[in-house]
Amino acid sequence: MSATPEFFDALETRDPAEREAALMAALPRQVAHAQARSPAFAQILEGIDARSVTSREALARLPVTRKHELLERQKTQRSHDVFGGFATIGWRGMAGGAGARRVFQSPGPIYEPEGEATDYWRMGRALFAAGFRRGDLVHCSFSYHLTPAGSMMETGAHALGCTVFPGGVGNTELQLQAMAELRPQGYAGTPSFLKILIDRARETGLSLPSLRKALVSGEAFPAALREHLRDQGIEGYQCYATADLGLIAYETAAREGLVLDEGVIVEIVRPGTGDPVADGEVGEVVVTTLNPDYPLIRFGTGDLSAVLPGRCPTGRTHTRIRGWLGRADQTTKVRGMFVHPGQVAEIARRHPELGRVRLVVEGEMAQDRMRLHVECARAPEGLAERVAESIREVTKLRGDVVVVPPGSLPNDGKLIEDARRYD
Repeated sequence: MSATPEFFDALETRDPAEREAALMAALPRQVAHAQARSPAFAQILEGIDARSVTSREALARLPVTRKHELLERQKTQRSHDVFGGFATIGWRGMAGGAGARRVFQSPGPIYEPEGEATDYWRMGRALFAAGFRRGDLVHCSFSYHLTPAGSMMETGAHALGCTVFPGGVGNTELQLQAMAELRPQGYAGTPSFLKILIDRARETGLSLPSLRKALVSGEAFPAALREHLRDQGIEGYQCYATADLGLIAYETAAREGLVLDEGVIVEIVRPGTGDPVADGEVGEVVVTTLNPDYPLIRFGTGDLSAVLPGRCPTGRTHTRIRGWLGRADQTTKVRGMFVHPGQVAEIARRHPELGRVRLVVEGEMAQDRMRLHVECARAPEGLAERVAESIREVTKLRGDVVVVPPGSLPNDGKLIEDARRYD
């Protein structure tokens, strides 16, 4: 679909019911495709009737696959399939056959394929929302080696008809020289490196009058840095993307959260589980991608976020999220044993009368103690004792229970808080 002056394509302004129907129609096809073409998901989703996965409720019953599980499968299958059976494409001599244009390596190492589709990572939508247009020159300072960030931005820019200068990372002086001489309209990269470039240009008297917009990612983009860039005449926007999934959500001119991409199905679940939380509750971002080359079904990102109510004032009708709010994996070692968020969630699941819960680990190392704070409106007699017994059964450790009124615990997705003294 062709872009309009305001939107990347007509998908962005669909009626929400129409979008949901389209996503739920695509979902069973993607599940069936993953089962048939991805050996990993053939095993993970064994016994699942793909034709029945036609709603979010049905999707929520499927297992969540997290990055450490993907890594372990890749490690065990390195001799014949570096993608661990998750990709449906590859190259000669690989289980996936042909179809991969590039292969990348992220820390782990985890290997990710890039297929032949135009704008494979779907970054064009985020660039468009940040003001990039056909004919712009984009200075890209994301890495072009090992990890896919540079290619993610470049392929999205090419989909818009932009020209790209592949600056990569480092070489600040050379990159500044290129900016001064090539006069790019936009920047793509981390916000911190853009600040380094801008500050260095000011120190050396270099003028960058053409640079007026930026799409940043890969790290936090605090309001103070946004204002600093604005003072230099640069409007910076952020997007949320991963090497596994491509674009997940992007910022718009409204500056109110991030709008979900049209090519993914996003759930917010209670950390350590696959259970969706209510809109507004902070939880882990779990994504099902409609990418046929790397069909990740319920992939746990490990990132925390929450759904924002209402629609984007720009007219985009997809769901918005608050952006990155931290990491979901709060695994903590207590008295020599690991305690996982999933265990805390299991304790809460055993007692449905509870609201939010938070396990606080206090004291000093080797003399630490656990205290589980639980919300309950009308605590039945003996509740604290029963919850304490669940703590012992699930974690094999003893812990106290503190019952607090509903709304007492913060809505930040945190199930475990390490409040010990380390000094």
